[in-house]
Amino acid sequence: MKTSICSLSVAAVFGILSTCTLPAYAGKTLDAIKSKGQLACGVNPGLEGFAAVDNQGNWKGIDVDVCKAVAAAVLSDANKVKWVPLNAVQRFAALQSGEIDILSRNTTWTLTRDASLGLNFTGTMFYDGQAFMVQKPKTDPVTKKTTGANITSVKQLKGATVCVRSGTTTERTLTDFSKANGLNLKAVVYESQEATDKAYFSGRCQAYTSDASNLASVRSAQAPNPADHVILPELISKEPFSPSVRRGDDEFFAIVKWVVYALIEAEEYGITQANVDDLKANSKDPAVQRILGTGEDMGRLLGLNKDWAYRAIKAEGNYGEMFERNVGAKSPLKLTRGLNNLWNKGGLLYVPPVR
Repeated sequence: MKTSICSLSVAAVFGILSTCTLPAYAGKTLDAIKSKGQLACGVNPGLEGFAAVDNQGNWKGIDVDVCKAVAAAVLSDANKVKWVPLNAVQRFAALQSGEIDILSRNTTWTLTRDASLGLNFTGTMFYDGQAFMVQKPKTDPVTKKTTGANITSVKQLKGATVCVRSGTTTERTLTDFSKANGLNLKAVVYESQEATDKAYFSGRCQAYTSDASNLASVRSAQAPNPADHVILPELISKEPFSPSVRRGDDEFFAIVKWVVYALIEAEEYGITQANVDDLKANSKDPAVQRILGTGEDMGRLLGLNKDWAYRAIKAEGNYGEMFERNVGAKSPLKLTRGLNNLWNKGGLLYVPPVR
C-alpha cells in the first residue's frame, strides 16, 4: 500500500524530514580553491599577535591560524594558503573582486559593512574595544624632575591630539566619542599602520587610539621601551572581529563559519592539538566523536570529508590554544582572556553545537 506524505500527520512528516539530511554541494568558491590547490587569505600586513611575518618568513597570528584551519579542513593541508597582505582601505575590495577567498584581518563586524559591502561575516572570533594609549610621565634620573601629565582616564585628554588610522571604524568612533563627551579631541589621521605608529612614538600626537589589542601589539613591537606607555582602561566601543567571505556562496560561508565554531567547541570538550589523535581513537563521547569524525558524519553536510574538524584542530589546536600562543599571557601582547573566554568561564564565546 502506498502512503502519500500528504496523508501523514505533521509529527510524522517532521520525523521523516529529520532523518533525511542530504550531503551539501560544496559550492563554487570551494571548487575554485580545490582547483587552485590553495586558499587565498587576506590578512593585516603586520600586526603582532594577529598577522605578521616572523624572522623565518612564516606568517603567524590568530587571524593567520583561522585561515590555516580552514585550509586544513578543506584541502587537508594548513600550509596551502596564499597570503595577501591588505591595508584597511584595500581589504574589502580584495574580497569583493575575488582576489581573496576569505578576509581574516582584525575587521569589526558592523551593520554598514554587513549590509552594503557584498560580504558575509562568519561569526565573532575575537571581542575587542577601542582604547587609548598615552605616554607615562618621565622622571629625569639626575634632576628628578618629572615631565608629562599623569593621564589615567580618557576624560583627561580634553583638547588633545590623537593619532588614528583612516579607513577604519576607529576614526568615526573617535569623532562620535569626542562630541558626545565635549572633549574636543583633534584627530591626526594617517592612512597606514606604520605611519600612525611613527607619528605617535615621535611625539606628533598626545594619544593613540585603536582597538585595545592593536595598541598592545603596537606597544610590544614598536615602542622603544614598552613600559613607557600605558593603555587607558576605558573602552569606548564594541569591536567584534569576524572573518568574512563574499556574499552569494552559502556553502563556503557555512564552511568557514563552522570551522571557527568547531575550534571553539573543541576547547569546550577539552580537545587539544596534543590529545586529538588519542580522543579520535578512543573517545566514546558522542559530541567528541561528531567533532572528530568518528561518529555521525557532519562533514557531508558541508561538502567536506568526515574528519574536516579533526584536521583543523590537529593543525592549529583549539581556540584557547590559538589565543594563548598568539595574544595571551605567554605572548608578547599578554592579553587576558576576558570577553574572549568560553561562555562557561565568564566570557562571551558561545557557539552553536556541532551536531
